[in-house]
Amino acid sequence: MQPRNRRYAIRTVVGGLGMISAGWKRLAANCRPAVERTSATMAGLPTAWQQMRKFDMHNHVFDPVHRGDGSWKRVESMIEAAEILGIEKLFCSKPITGGVLAGSEEVREANDSVIAAMRRYPARIAGYCFLQPGNGTASLEELKRCLDQGMVGVKLYNQFKISDPIVYPIVERCIQAGIPLLSHSAHLTDPKSIAQQPKTSDSLDFCQLATRYPELMLILGHVQGGGDWEWAIKGLRDCKSVYIDTSGSVLEDGAIEMCVRELGHHRVLFATDQTMEGGVGKILSADLTPEQREDIFWRNSDVILARRRK
Repeated sequence: MQPRNRRYAIRTVVGGLGMISAGWKRLAANCRPAVERTSATMAGLPTAWQQMRKFDMHNHVFDPVHRGDGSWKRVESMIEAAEILGIEKLFCSKPITGGVLAGSEEVREANDSVIAAMRRYPARIAGYCFLQPGNGTASLEELKRCLDQGMVGVKLYNQFKISDPIVYPIVERCIQAGIPLLSHSAHLTDPKSIAQQPKTSDSLDFCQLATRYPELMLILGHVQGGGDWEWAIKGLRDCKSVYIDTSGSVLEDGAIEMCVRELGHHRVLFATDQTMEGGVGKILSADLTPEQREDIFWRNSDVILARRRK
């Protein structure tokens, strides 16, 4: 038997998922398929895949929807995609990117967009509180405000490495509240990317923090979001308290199986980071048992969320 090409997931399952949306159906209408397909017979799809529970643990509200003139178009498209793909819950943040050391007011405004989305779609959207650790005690005050508004975790970006001591007060507050901390990550290897994101955290930074705070529910974000994902997975082997989310726009085959093989499936969390069809497709196409697939899709996340202290 020939080994599967690393782009197999794109050609089959991910492509099949795309055909269920109206846009893909219009495209398909102008093409002559080699094999007639329906949503029930798409290559590699488990039966009743849309009915499987799914918690997307890494997504975003990018637009300032809390303002009166803010557009809801992208949020509405995300909700529509979640409905089509059977994603029950979207865990969203609005990070300030590019390493910008945003002040407290800018951070508050970013979180207000997520709060507005939570209120508009309470059954579908849950929130992570974005924080800029350089704001000191103001970050802790913002976290309290976000938790009072119903948010369920913290999201950090690349303003500081996750192992920097400036992050410790936020970590300790997360532990006290029993909430997860999700952080941007990448193992960057090319000089241009390293120069652009000098404080991006990789697996070793996550392990360093986890060694100091093993009780923290720490999530390495978008394992396939760029950089060397194989290195990233291997780097977490001995850091038993760190979870990994499956999101990212890199859809190379074999990543999910490697996560499970190296880390154990209970440390793997389904997520899309807006690559929603591909994010679902790579879990469906992975060589998993039905129990492993369900655990990754939602049960592992449910265990984390249940640890919240009232």
